[in-house]
Order: sequence, then C-alpha cells, then structure tokens
Amino acid sequence: MYMDNQNSERVRPKELECDVVRFQNNKEKWVAFVGLLDGRPYEIFTGLQDDEEGIVLPKTVTKGKIIKQVNDDGTKRYDFQFENKRGYKTTVEGLSEKFNKEYWNYAKLISGVLRYGMPIEQVVKLVSSLTLTNENINTWKVGVERALKKYTADGNNDTEEQG
Repeated sequence: MYMDNQNSERVRPKELECDVVRFQNNKEKWVAFVGLLDGRPYEIFTGLQDDEEGIVLPKTVTKGKIIKQVNDDGTKRYDFQFENKRGYKTTVEGLSEKFNKEYWNYAKLISGVLRYGMPIEQVVKLVSSLTLTNENINTWKVGVERALKKYTADGNNDTEEQG
C-alpha cells in the first residue's frame, strides 16, 4: 500500500512529468493532463479540446510537463508544456483558467486524494462512486476513470500503456 505519508510531507516540484489522455464526453472531445510524481498520478487537469473554450493540441502529443507558476500577486497557475516534432517547446498557459469551473473543482478534489497517496484503484472506485446529477458530468466522470485506470495494476484500459 502506498499510504506512507511521503506525499503529505513533499512539496510539489515546480515541474511534473505529464501524460496526456484524450477521451470523449458525449460528443465533445476532452483531454486529461495527468501529472506524475515518481511515475504515479499526483494531479489531474481536464477540459475541452477546443480552440474557443479549451485547449488545442496536436494529436501526437501524449506527454509533456505541468509547470506550477506563482504570479507576482501570490496566486498560482499551472501551465502545460510539450515538445513538438521539431523539438521546439510550446507552453499552454493557465490550465485552470481554460476549463469549466465545475469540472475544475472535481479535478481539484481528485488531485487532493492523489497527492496524499490513496491507492489508484481506490481513487478510481471513489470517482466511480460519485453520484452526479448532470448527465454531461457523469460522462466526464467515466473519462476521468478511464484516464486513471491506466495506472492501476491491471491497467485495464484501451489507452496507451504507461511509459
């Protein structure tokens, strides 16, 4: 079991490796950014893959970094950075500002549970057990389950395997 309180004593590094997991929520295309600490999910950001309301990424982007930035006024933001095929870095600023606040709040809750070391299988069960009244957020929930399930022991998921 992972619950050894190591995560509760750690300070989040400025940069975390990140897996990019795409899923569909009803007919909309979504993306999850799963920040990894020591190869284990530590935080998750989710939102629409949309140039107007969310984020547009090349389909080939499956990995990157989540970078924590502290603004001059003390507020924090999280940016996503990836390298394109030519080796140039591209940064998408303000993941938290790009996404619907309701989904953002659920993702913050899930990230909090991940940070304190709850076993991934239990996090997936927790997400699965959430009773949400809105059909759209229920399909989002299934996408988040799928994104996290790839990190379980059986990895029973049809997304790419953990690298």
